[in-house]
Parts: sequence; C-alpha cells; structure tokens
Amino acid sequence: MASAKIKPMADRVVIEPLEETEEMRGGLYIPDTAKEKPMQGTVIAVGPGRRSDQGELIEVELKKGDRILYGKYSGTEVTVGGNEYLIVRESDVLAVLG
Repeated sequence: MASAKIKPMADRVVIEPLEETEEMRGGLYIPDTAKEKPMQGTVIAVGPGRRSDQGELIEVELKKGDRILYGKYSGTEVTVGGNEYLIVRESDVLAVLG
C-alpha cells in the first residue's frame, strides 16, 4: 500500500485501485485493450464526514486499510507522486471485503 499526501474532504474516500495482472482471469493472457478497470481497492485516506441538515457531523464508516468494492464509473481518478488513486464519495462504495 502506497502512502500519499492526500486529505479528502467531507465524506470522500481516497482509494488505491487493485492492479489487475495480465493473467488475472483464470491464468489466461488478457491484452490491454480487453482489460476492464478493477472495481476494488484499498482505502488509503478518509475524510472527516459530512454535515447533517441539523449541522451534526456524520463520520465516514470506512477506515484506512479497508478493502472495498466500488461502482464501475465512480469517482475521480487522480495521480499524485506518480501513483494513481481514485477519490469517491462514501455512498459510491458498494461493500467492504472481509
């Protein structure tokens, strides 16, 4: 897991996407043109949360190090220090992997 100097705002989460290997699916070679973006990764930073209509802070339930699944078209891709990350809202996270 890489460390980045990224501090997400509100209910956003910074994810380091899982890198798909060339032989990830059943040991078969998959050319770059046929690869899909992986939809799982590791949380590397979490924002403080969002404010309710009453002004109360609702903290993000995820924590650094969680392995998660996220929506295929979720978030914004960013590159920091030569590493690629994805910034998504907590609501775009579909599940935490055990």
